[in-house]
Amino acid sequence: MATIRNVAKEKLEAGGLAVGVGLRNARTADIAKAMKTCGYDWLFIDQEHNTMSLDVACQIAVAAQDAGIAPLVRVPGFAHHHATRALDGGAQGIVVPHVDDASTAQRLATAMRYPPDGHRSMTGTLPQLDFEAVPIGEAAAAVNASTLVVMMLESPRAIAEADEIAAVAGVDALLVGTNDLCLEMGIPGQVEHPDIIRAYETVVGACTRHGKYAGMGGVYRPPVMSRYVEMGVRLVLAGSDHALLMEAATERAAAVQALL
Repeated sequence: MATIRNVAKEKLEAGGLAVGVGLRNARTADIAKAMKTCGYDWLFIDQEHNTMSLDVACQIAVAAQDAGIAPLVRVPGFAHHHATRALDGGAQGIVVPHVDDASTAQRLATAMRYPPDGHRSMTGTLPQLDFEAVPIGEAAAAVNASTLVVMMLESPRAIAEADEIAAVAGVDALLVGTNDLCLEMGIPGQVEHPDIIRAYETVVGACTRHGKYAGMGGVYRPPVMSRYVEMGVRLVLAGSDHALLMEAATERAAAVQALL
């Protein structure tokens, strides 16, 4: 039987942390190998807050699989073709932003899975299978098993419905979009606020009950990240190429300016 490696999913299934990095500035395929060398498990290829084309996203995704780092694409909306075209082009997972209810999660998860698990349309040979000619049923099973479907919860309504969303078949993880959740709650930037802590407790509890993985985005200071990891978060977005570039470049400029 055909098998496909998804490094992030393997880490999660083993009970470890799957650590990802967001891509905003990168536009070349070599970012995949670079981030693998830096120690990341998955790429958060962002098409929601980004001008990156689908073509560029898929070029990076194909390179990422060969490099041994899982490419996940955050799609810009709920139209199923945003997700399925990215998957056809090489993505090994999809992150859907702003999911507020189980019916939306179910519709999207179904669109991302081949029958009998969903209703995704089969294309020709796939990059995830190295374009080998694999029997169609075998290909569908291998792709279904290796695809990571992530729903982002970014509003009080989404948190309130976390248990129902986590119960949806085909959903693998619920990722808290902490910055947008803070904004929606009227506590912008307060990622350690008691209401945010309670939101994480709710999401982690829902994921635990339904055998799913809890994820975190928007929290980037390790001492704060540690709190939520201790609570049970396992899918961790650790930062972005833009933020890391700005941080390192600022530090280097200050160090060189201080030489004289």
